[in-house]
Amino acid sequence: MLARSSARVLLRCPPFPTGLGGQTPIVGASSRWLTTLGHRRQQSTAIADATANANDQDVASIHDNVEHQQWARQVLRDAVAAAAPRYTWSKEETAAIYHQPLMELAFQAAQVHRRFHNPSEVQLCTLMNIKTGGCSEDCSYCAQSTRYQKGTGLQAKRVETVETVLEAARIAKANGSTRFCMGAAWRDMRGRNNSLRNVKEMVSGVRAMGMEVCVTLGMIDAEQAKELREAGLTAYNHNLDTSREFYPSIISTRTYDERLATLGHVRDAGINVCSGGILGLGETDKDRIGLLHTAATLPSHPESFPVNALVPIKGTPLGDRKPIDFTSMLRTIAAARIIMPATIIRIAAGRKTMTEEQQAMCFMAGANAVFTGEKMLTTECNGWDDDAVLFERWGLQPMKSFAKSAAPAS
Repeated sequence: MLARSSARVLLRCPPFPTGLGGQTPIVGASSRWLTTLGHRRQQSTAIADATANANDQDVASIHDNVEHQQWARQVLRDAVAAAAPRYTWSKEETAAIYHQPLMELAFQAAQVHRRFHNPSEVQLCTLMNIKTGGCSEDCSYCAQSTRYQKGTGLQAKRVETVETVLEAARIAKANGSTRFCMGAAWRDMRGRNNSLRNVKEMVSGVRAMGMEVCVTLGMIDAEQAKELREAGLTAYNHNLDTSREFYPSIISTRTYDERLATLGHVRDAGINVCSGGILGLGETDKDRIGLLHTAATLPSHPESFPVNALVPIKGTPLGDRKPIDFTSMLRTIAAARIIMPATIIRIAAGRKTMTEEQQAMCFMAGANAVFTGEKMLTTECNGWDDDAVLFERWGLQPMKSFAKSAAPAS
């Protein structure tokens, strides 16, 4: 054990170098000495602070803690300096980045963002629900499950017609959206040959407009993924939602490995993977780290990583949850930008509750895509007119389809 007084004796720094006779400090002292002194003082201050009120604490654990902080800072430095995406992150490294002081994390994420992307470009995406309700899954956050229909009052509808969907895509394009996404409340596509045929026609029609096109249809197999790719599908969305450990407390009708299998079929078919998560489900920081780690250690990073804030819907098991705090959203976006530097980070559900300033901070920290238009799946969405004002005020411009600009030369 180390008493307070003896700790301070041990933590003294070496004296400043002096001139002849030890009286006057040398002008222009060695920068190497100054750097070393700075590091020693930084370490000494950290240890002194830790021991000031810890008479009964083992000093070895204090030194270990300081060494861990130094290691975490080095992990961040190495990540920020990387010239290409990395796929071998450990969970400890992911946690080290995630737990950096928030302002430092956001600043460093901004540096990475500007190296890999044009910071003034934000992709405008519009999402259409082409098949509402009637889903057999038990996702605790979703109003489209038949299990919660009495509480939510949401009525199941038939699949939208091809022409209705294509008209919605035309409207979205006319309003500046360059990516059109279609969602259907299905568990999977087994036995849905007619529906798959219609979806492929929708995909081809949207692609013919010069727009990127994404769908989320539940689980798909390798052959279905291949058919969608041949129809012209740009990306397939299948979110991980949360960490593997927390996942069973949110969903029981589909396993985490089934989600990963679908992502594998999509990737093997040559379709871009869109996969992210939902914050505010009752998860902890550890679970957000687990989500980030899983996404960042896939065989290739998702082309798009949506970050959703839970929008509590009355009648669902999570209908009474309090909204997630903004700092958790910002921290997750910034950490995602650093560990998946080339990925498009998409602010998805929950943006409606953010102020302009909060959105701008997310853009600075690495977010470069949003959903815009009339609605998300069953929740409110920021409208095109509102986003046009936002973009004008903050100097942003829509990202073109299939043409993410290179980062500006430094």
